[in-house]
Amino acid sequence: MTRKYFGTDGIRGRANHYPMTADMALRVAMATALTLKQNHKGGHRSRVLIGKDTRLSCYMLEQAMASGFEAMGMDVIFVGPLPTPAVAMLTRSLRADVGVMISASHNPYEDNGIKLFGANGYKLSDEIERTIESHIDRDLSGDLPPPEKLGKASRLDDAPGRYVEYIKSSIPRRETLEGLKIVVDCANGAAYKVAPQILWELEAQVTVLHNVPDGRNINAGCGATDTQSLQDRVVAEQADIGIALDGDADRLVVVDETGQVIDGDQILALLATYMNEEGTLHAGGVVATVMSNLGLEHYLASIGLALHRTPVGDRYVVEKMREGGFNLGGEQSGHIIMSDYGSTGDGLLAAMQLLRLLHADGRKASDILRLFEPFPQILQNVRFNGGARPLDNEQVKEAISRAEQSLANDGRLVVRPSGTEPLIRVMAEGRDPDLVRTVVGDLCAVIENVAEAGV
Repeated sequence: MTRKYFGTDGIRGRANHYPMTADMALRVAMATALTLKQNHKGGHRSRVLIGKDTRLSCYMLEQAMASGFEAMGMDVIFVGPLPTPAVAMLTRSLRADVGVMISASHNPYEDNGIKLFGANGYKLSDEIERTIESHIDRDLSGDLPPPEKLGKASRLDDAPGRYVEYIKSSIPRRETLEGLKIVVDCANGAAYKVAPQILWELEAQVTVLHNVPDGRNINAGCGATDTQSLQDRVVAEQADIGIALDGDADRLVVVDETGQVIDGDQILALLATYMNEEGTLHAGGVVATVMSNLGLEHYLASIGLALHRTPVGDRYVVEKMREGGFNLGGEQSGHIIMSDYGSTGDGLLAAMQLLRLLHADGRKASDILRLFEPFPQILQNVRFNGGARPLDNEQVKEAISRAEQSLANDGRLVVRPSGTEPLIRVMAEGRDPDLVRTVVGDLCAVIENVAEAGV
């Protein structure tokens, strides 16, 4: 059964428009609380931890969700603006029953979203999300507790400090980043305080960009999805490396000392290489999504490691890692999951491991972060009306089949709907860049025609 509200990364939409309204946030909270009660019987006093990024609409949604949880008898702990992985970590550390992150990640400030974590710090399963959905649209007045059992709210003032110490503890205490000149782009998002603090405490020389959020400038011309200002500053400062986070800091993109962008595939290759050499890489491989470059797969094979692919979404990467006993996985977009330390993608955690290796190695970032030559790859998006289903159209299916035949054994084609926006994402890669360009262009043209016709 398909899910009505939850996508690949929680519930997401335009702020103050259905389904990302205060009323829906309240309903999601109440439905989540009821689901927890049904799964945990026996008088347990439940607690929920609520974090957020820096969007203007977070105030509205935070209060609405708190009201919903309190109305169902759950105590609420506010932690304020913090990265998504910090919410996952604190949920587990504080033994809360559920964690909530209010964020639309890399999207512009006009959007927002709700991500839910279980008591173990992992995102909720599809099954639990479907159960929550089954309660959202029904009348829950009969499930409300009496007045004496209403929940209360409190604020965890030292939440940022706890996360800072957690990240620092991922590298040996005797090691620092002294001597490294780093530029960090905080995307005017959730890591605007903790990212510089961590780097300063580890004795790096730090230049900070985009750490003055105003509710509207999150991800605006900055962060992991727009690295030009970071690239320019790294070169101007003659820095050793630049790191860019997105709005909720669960992904990482790197800029080397020449100003060139390094994506998540190259980061995975570096971490896998060192972990394999140190004997700390588990299960003989790495987990990534269907979007990761063929070059990564070939490189890993050359050092005796396998690449295991999943659908797009870090939740699916994590599920595969847990099933197969892997401790390294991620996405080309910069979600890096290191399960020895955390339960979800963490841009700062991945950055610390990468910076530690750079500091110890002594070579330039451009030398250690280019372990393979990527296959030519093109990703193009086609927007469609929310109610349309272009991938069900026979013309589109035939065009996809032709594209796959064109690439044959010398490339890959991935066509998928976005889990967070009304977009069809078309990605192709292969040895021949002209062929890849033609395949993507022709296929997108067919999808655009069908989408415009409203089919």
